[in-house]
Amino acid sequence: SILQKTLDQGGNLVIPAFAVGRTQEILYFMRKIKEEDLITGHDGFEVYVDSPLAVEATHVFNKNISECFDEEAMDLVNRGINPITFPGLKLSVTSEDSRAINFDMRPKVIISASGMCHHLKHNLWRPECTVLFAGYQAVGTLGRVLVDGADTVKLFGETIDVEAHIEQLDGISGHADREGLIEWLRAIKTKPERVFLVHGDDLVCTKF
Repeated sequence: SILQKTLDQGGNLVIPAFAVGRTQEILYFMRKIKEEDLITGHDGFEVYVDSPLAVEATHVFNKNISECFDEEAMDLVNRGINPITFPGLKLSVTSEDSRAINFDMRPKVIISASGMCHHLKHNLWRPECTVLFAGYQAVGTLGRVLVDGADTVKLFGETIDVEAHIEQLDGISGHADREGLIEWLRAIKTKPERVFLVHGDDLVCTKF
């Protein structure tokens, strides 16, 4: 629904995402959206992956299918379908490729490495665009500032008005939850004398 609304408005859907794992998961969803014709009126819309590391990681996934794909994805492979490739997928490798994306005014999806802030600079001020954060945004990060509703942000020393829609997908975080981490700790035969919690909000760490 977020993608449909953004394309209908003539905007870009920018998805900052980790290069390894998260990007490929989003590509899996995009292929499914296209295959099942879940978007109307925008046949052949393009999806750009703009991150050299994400592009390389995607190649690794494709070369090591049996190790990287789960049972559901392997079922697609066995039917001759690549789960993370589809018509309209564009892989951006060079800096020239990356800059060119922002001068193509056709509505599109940009899956960008989390640090590629130039895509935010070109899209945050446009009310027809959407920035979709895939997963948790830590306190103190630009992502968290945007999710918390900032009206302006500073990028490359320039103040940018936030006019784009800001959305968040919580359900695809790659991190284990509390139960998953405790289960992992229980499996260690020689128990550690001390455990350091270094990732997560203070309140969450205290509860954990």
